[in-house]
Order: sequence, then C-alpha cells, then structure tokens
Amino acid sequence: MALKTGEEYIESIRRMNMQIYYMGEKIDNPVDHPVLRPSLNSVRMTYDLAQKPEYQNLMTAMSPYIGERVNRFTHIHQSTEDLRNKVKMQRLLGQKTAACFQRCVGMDAFNAVFSTTYECDKAHGTHYHENFLKFMKYVQKEDLVVDGAMTDPKGDRSKAPHAQADPDLYLRVVERRDDGIVVCGAKAHQTGIINSHEVIVMPTIAMGEDDKDYAVSFAVPVDTKGIFMLVGRQSCDTRKLEGGTIDVGNSEFGGVEALTVFDHVFVPNDRIFLNGEYEFAGMLVERFAGYHRQSYGGCKVGVGDVLIGAAAVAADYNGVPKASHIKDKIIEMQHLNETLYCCGIACSSEGTQTPAGNYMIDLLLANVCKQNVTRFPYEICRLAEDIAGGLMVTAPSEKDLRDEKLGPVVEKYFRGTADVSTENRLRILRLIENLTLGTAAVGYRTESMHGAGSPQAQRIMIARQGNLAMKKQLAKDIAHITE
Repeated sequence: MALKTGEEYIESIRRMNMQIYYMGEKIDNPVDHPVLRPSLNSVRMTYDLAQKPEYQNLMTAMSPYIGERVNRFTHIHQSTEDLRNKVKMQRLLGQKTAACFQRCVGMDAFNAVFSTTYECDKAHGTHYHENFLKFMKYVQKEDLVVDGAMTDPKGDRSKAPHAQADPDLYLRVVERRDDGIVVCGAKAHQTGIINSHEVIVMPTIAMGEDDKDYAVSFAVPVDTKGIFMLVGRQSCDTRKLEGGTIDVGNSEFGGVEALTVFDHVFVPNDRIFLNGEYEFAGMLVERFAGYHRQSYGGCKVGVGDVLIGAAAVAADYNGVPKASHIKDKIIEMQHLNETLYCCGIACSSEGTQTPAGNYMIDLLLANVCKQNVTRFPYEICRLAEDIAGGLMVTAPSEKDLRDEKLGPVVEKYFRGTADVSTENRLRILRLIENLTLGTAAVGYRTESMHGAGSPQAQRIMIARQGNLAMKKQLAKDIAHITE
C-alpha cells in the first residue's frame, strides 16, 4: 500500500470505534470535536509532509523489511544517518505545527521493542521478535499511527508494582490463556492516543521476580474492547469552543493527552512482546527512554524556532527590534535552542548497532540532551514573555475586538507601531501565550520537564553512563598517583 495522504489518515481515524471521554461526556465524534481536532491536525501533518518530494528524505525511508518506502515514524533505524534524520524530521514538524505531533513515542517504542525482543528470544527461546516483526510489517504496509504507552499511574512511588495497595496501579497480566493474555491497569499521560490506530504497551520501570506479571509488552488496536480514554484538561483548552482564531493562539494545531484504561483487555499470543521475563523490563525501559530523550533534541527545537520567531515579531510590532537588550535576548534564545539541537544530533551521530541490527543512540548524550531540555525551554519562554510584554496576558478577547462599540477602543489603545494592525499584534501575542502558558505549553514548556522521564531519571542515567571511574584514573595518571 502507498503512503497514506493526510485526508486518508483522517478518514481512517473516523472509522474507528474508540471510547473517548472529555469533561464528563463520551465523545462520539472526536475527529470533528473542536477541542480535539487540532491535535488530529498535528498528526495529519506527518502524513502531508511525507507526500512532498522536498521532504522525502526526512519524512520517509526505505524499509528493508517490506521493500517499500515507509513513513519514518514506522521505520527501524538502519544507520546513524537514520538517527540524525529522525531528529531533523522532528524539528521540521515542530516548525510546521508549533505543537506536539504525537508520533514520536510510537517510533521510539518501535525501535526499543525491536532490539529488546531479539535479545529476550536469545536468552529464553521465546518468539517475541517474530511477533514484533509481523506487527511492524503490518504497520508499515498500512501506514498506521502507533502510540507508545509506558507511564503507569504508579501509586505509592516508594513501593514496587506487586506491593501496591491497588494492584492495577501498574498495568499487569491478570490471566494467561492458551490463546493469549488478559491485562488490567492504565497508562497515564498518553500523548496522541486518541489519534492512533494501535498502541504498544511497555513496562515503566525495571522489575524483579515478584513483579513478573507486570513485565509485559504487547500491541493492540486502540479500539479494542475494554480500552477507554479519559482526555486531560489543558490550560485555555475551552477557548477552542468559542469559535474565534485569535484567542487560541494556534488555531489549527495542538496536542492531547489521556489516561488510557485497560479493563480486562485480551491480547492474542502473536501480539505479545514480553510476558513475565522481568529481567528484560529494565532493558526495554532504558532503550525506549534513550530514544525518546533523543527525540526532544528535535521536536522541542522546532517549536522553539516558532517561539523565537514570534518573540522577534512581537519586538517588531512593539517598535523595539533594534534595542540592544532585545537583540541580546533573542540571541540567547537562539543559542539555547541550537544547543538542544546539537545534543540531539550528537547522540545520533555517536549511535551504535544493536545485536538485533538496528541502531541505538549514545545513551549518555541522549540523557544530557533531555536534561538540557528540562531547563532551556523554560528560559526561552521567560525571555519570550519578557520581550512580548504584559499585554500577552491582559489583552481583551477577540469578541471585544469584533464588537461594534468596543472594537474601536481595542484598535486605538492596543496598537503598537502605526504600520501594523492591532489584530496582527494581538495574534502574535496570543501565539506566545499559547506556547508558553496555554494548551501548547503542554507540548513545549511543561512537557520539556516531565516528558521522557523526570529530570532525576536522566541524572541517574548520566551517573550510570558517565564512567566516573575512568575519569578518576585519568586524573591519577596525569598526577602520577600510584595506589
């Protein structure tokens, strides 16, 4: 099958029978829901750009498994060039949507499960890699969106999965049958789940023997019986219900997260990728986290490009583009943003081949990349808000601007430079508000902190990967210390 068009993707989601709830109501038509549709548009962009010849090398790749060109989001990395192109693709999509385009988690799960199942089979004589290859080929041929589900609710963080007061606070196997397994539990903060065809479930932490029922990985369609999604609230999300385009900041694109509940969901044998082999849970988590921390050196940089541009436009409209302190702040924003990109490219360039044959990023540099992402976007946001000015959060509504009586007042008192309309000034300020404080902040500011694991999770990995013993020996050698 050829690569889907954006419209074909939209219609494929429309045909699904997902169980989605938002603000206490079941959403029968999420495709056309005004709050949810912008997130679908963001995913659509991953299809639309794949159709354009000028983006073919970034958005698509030749699959050695089906012998066809596939969307890069379904690709298994074959080289360090693939790893770099992944980051470049993510930056491009961030630039085009200024939002989360939601397919990175599935792509990263694809590559982590690919190599982990191979090594699990070698150790246990299982057939998980064969299962995954069958699933992967199906996804590539049908050009599907796959969501990756790792984060469990976790409950009491001081206790292991099996020790929780409620055993469902980590997703688990509750029944093993001849034809498959039955699972219960939930996955939290699931970005893009309502816009996906399939979901890959993974464990969320390294586990011991007592947790073997929680050491499970599999894939099922998102509309499988027993799965339902509870969409989370975002700041300013109901502005999308008002019908205007100014106050939402980014009227076309967005992102959505949901709590995804698995209520006695059946998984057939050929869709299982891990089932009790607890010693491989940590490997899967570490590899997925590494890939996903690499991703932030691309997607957040692309959105950062838009925010930097918006701040510069706001400076123009405020009449201060030549002020030295404004120019210096924009330079600092660019410096921070490009530093994030450097880390994404570096961990890709230093990647190595796994025993399964696909390529893994350098784990140390990937964790350094994400550690920087937990900090730099916050400073970029602060500088953008500084340049924009207080009107970013005190401006009257679009309805006031359109009002027969109030409109002229808004036009008169909120104009910046005389050659720029008040409407355009308000539009750029609302975009900055959206990126730093509104719905897009979930996909930029706050997600920069918590996405792909907390800052402490990266610091733990940096400690593991940093080879401090070697560095101590280097110092002893130079100092001629003999012990």
